[in-house]
Amino acid sequence: MPNWPALILSPSLALANLSLLYALVTPTCMRQTTAPLQWSSAACLALSLLFTACAWRNRHRAIAPPQSDALTKRPQFLSTVATMVGALSSLIIFGMWIPQWFLSPCYS
Repeated sequence: MPNWPALILSPSLALANLSLLYALVTPTCMRQTTAPLQWSSAACLALSLLFTACAWRNRHRAIAPPQSDALTKRPQFLSTVATMVGALSSLIIFGMWIPQWFLSPCYS
């Protein structure tokens, strides 16, 4: 799998998850269940971790020798950046998930 899902889709998943959580607050409050919020966060985190794992695997495949030039080190650099962006996005999604465990969506 290429590196672009970790670079582009993981941060987009974090933003989409935040928008979806805000949109689901009123319906979950009316139904008195947090299941849609939990499932949304779990799905976004799982996808982000999948994209990050693929970028990490690409990073280990693209390891260049120490005496190589910049052109041969470029795939390793790009996959390293993709891994870090995906890991940060996964951490953000997980951080947004934590308050759902303790706070009610009906809290006003």
